[in-house]
Amino acid sequence: MRILKFIASILICQCAGLVGSLFTTSTIPTWYATLEKPFFNPPNWIFGPVWTLLFILMGIALFLIWDKGWKNKKIKIAMIIFGVQLILNIFWSILFFGFLSPFYAFVEIIFLWLAILVTIIYFYQISRPASWLLVPYILWVSFASVLNFYIWRLNI
Repeated sequence: MRILKFIASILICQCAGLVGSLFTTSTIPTWYATLEKPFFNPPNWIFGPVWTLLFILMGIALFLIWDKGWKNKKIKIAMIIFGVQLILNIFWSILFFGFLSPFYAFVEIIFLWLAILVTIIYFYQISRPASWLLVPYILWVSFASVLNFYIWRLNI
């Protein structure tokens, strides 16, 4: 049963990345390529491997929480908050790449960042390793927030 929870946890997070990529992939060589970007914008090829790794870490963190049981109210709340931030993660891709809106994506990424922070806080109360596995994620989203802001401002 534990191995199924582990696999499901990884797959849930990777599926979020897959859904996000449905909105991203086609607009990178077209719309995104035409945008002014700040000097610190990473090359396009780096985003796929970074997000894949982050979704793996998120999946492991989810498993560590889920593995503690489902009957505890704190665990249920932590997993619901995790689900909210995962949905917000997908929604950012929809706004930025699907709707071609760096402004609305920037507004949304603030909520995503806050949801990740709350997830880390709740996970910390249940499993410190699970919370630490989300630190690279919040750091990357912090960087992505700054990048999103500059892309929006440079393309007004």
